Amino acid sequence: MLHLENLSKRFQTEDVETTALNKINLEIKRGEFVAIMGPSGCGKSTLLNTIGMLDTASDGSYFFDGEDIAKYSESLLANIRKQHVGFIFQSFNLIDELSVQENVELALLYHDISKQERKKRVSEVLAKVGIDHRAKHMPSQLSGGQQQRVAVARAVVGDQSIILADEPTGNLDSEHGREVMEMLQQLNKEGTTIIMVTHSPSHAEYASRIVNLLDGKILPQELKAVV
Repeated sequence: MLHLENLSKRFQTEDVETTALNKINLEIKRGEFVAIMGPSGCGKSTLLNTIGMLDTASDGSYFFDGEDIAKYSESLLANIRKQHVGFIFQSFNLIDELSVQENVELALLYHDISKQERKKRVSEVLAKVGIDHRAKHMPSQLSGGQQQRVAVARAVVGDQSIILADEPTGNLDSEHGREVMEMLQQLNKEGTTIIMVTHSPSHAEYASRIVNLLDGKILPQELKAVV
């Protein structure tokens, strides 16, 4: 499904060039649950953003469903992203002025579907993540765990085949963190491909595979990055 080949990402300032990703080779198959781990500053979020087409590579190839999209224009990448990729962030990124239902429905406004179909999908996905009873509430009226459930609902409401999660439990206590991980694991069992950045070894164990990064490189399988 996803194949990165000698992919590098460099950031340039006036005086310094920083290599965030250094000739990454990585294949992720459809239906996998992959956890990306490593110390702060090792390139985890840059890798996730590149996979999610929010960043573009400096060098190398990125094959998405067999097509090399590394040099695609932003408009083409945005269209692929809209159709296939959902995002879950550590800070939830909900809009305070919108209700739970409206926050989730917002993800469908750029899809060519009717208002009636949008309402139906939102209702179904809120029930799926167990937050339908809070549909009319505002984000400020929810616990952290409930807000992340809304964020998960927003990520999957468009039937995206890939979910990218950047520290999805980072702002949650252990109980709510476990609930979110169990929810992600269930989505994966239902066929969604999940790629997650995490600092938590226990949460990484929910994944079917762990990729360790250090200094912008993927470590050999037998080595472990320090977290």
